[in-house]
Amino acid sequence: MVITKTFDDIEFKKHPNGDGIVGNLVINGNTLSVVAGSSFYCFPKKNFKSPNLYTLYEIAVWDENGKFITKQLYPGHEHDVMGWVSKDDINSLIEKIEQQ
Repeated sequence: MVITKTFDDIEFKKHPNGDGIVGNLVINGNTLSVVAGSSFYCFPKKNFKSPNLYTLYEIAVWDENGKFITKQLYPGHEHDVMGWVSKDDINSLIEKIEQQ
């Protein structure tokens, strides 16, 4: 299957808590949330306006009912959010969700 969406398709805006940025991408009814800022598991832990100034991000995925499915996508992972995830890993995750 060809990837139809990538990290670059995520539209980021200022995070509602005032720290950093947040972007969501809906894929096959599932929502991938990507955040970065001084309060999140990202690098650097700064409050930039551009996602391109970060190298690692915090992510979570939930289904159309709002139930977290991050752990299902990453067997062995124990939490609903994952920190320090690269753009390449996010693109791989998008591809994995698209293939579901």
